[in-house]
Amino acid sequence: YVGDQGAVRIWRKDSGDDVHLLSVFSPWRKGETTTSEYRWQGDSLSLIELNVYSKPAEHVRIRFDDRGELRQIIQGHIMPAQGEIALYRYRADQIRQTSDALRQGRVILRQGRWHADNTVTTCEGETLKPDLESWAINHIERRQKHSSVEVSVAWLEAPEGSQLLLV
Repeated sequence: YVGDQGAVRIWRKDSGDDVHLLSVFSPWRKGETTTSEYRWQGDSLSLIELNVYSKPAEHVRIRFDDRGELRQIIQGHIMPAQGEIALYRYRADQIRQTSDALRQGRVILRQGRWHADNTVTTCEGETLKPDLESWAINHIERRQKHSSVEVSVAWLEAPEGSQLLLV
């Protein structure tokens, strides 16, 4: 989805009662790419892992037991404050709610390599012709002109239509 300062892509895997989410925030202009991994066992959050690709890079890994109590924290040399942990939990709940809403709305993330014939070979190896608006196709073509290799694209597909996220 399109966020305030960039694009957020979410991948989700459900296994029985367990939910595993991976999200990637890609800023439009300023800021660093951030990956976030979250795992729930039933309704209990069991893992938060964050990577901020800054200089120096930041890494946080927090594990919770089956009662939701803090079990383990790994963050460089600095222990995060309780307020930071609460903020990480809040963000985990937000991304889970967003994922649930996107799934309910049948919104699908697609991404792959753009070809000159306006088709895309997705990461799964499928060849598709995205139903994107003309301004989006023009934007991709402009970016392609400045690249020596096929550009990567990401877009959303839903019953209401498609939306370009990243080139």
